[in-house]
Amino acid sequence: MSNIRPSADLRDKYNEISDFCHSRMEPVFITNNGREDLAVMSIEAYRKNYARYELYGLLEEGFEDLKAGRHSNFDEFMEDFWKESQ
Repeated sequence: MSNIRPSADLRDKYNEISDFCHSRMEPVFITNNGREDLAVMSIEAYRKNYARYELYGLLEEGFEDLKAGRHSNFDEFMEDFWKESQ
């Protein structure tokens, strides 16, 4: 269930919002004049979500490489890897 709060709560109830974000690892949605305006979350939740976003980007690049034929055999890759690392 989304936690939606008016913008005044950022000033008046900051600690309550912070505690919610840290304990639930969920964002709080802030409205301004009754309209959605911001999403507030703990830095830990932000970093976790950002890492997931970066991972999805890398996976997408890998799938594009596979579709374009830019890949090699695992055994050949490992052989080349060990040669280059020595």
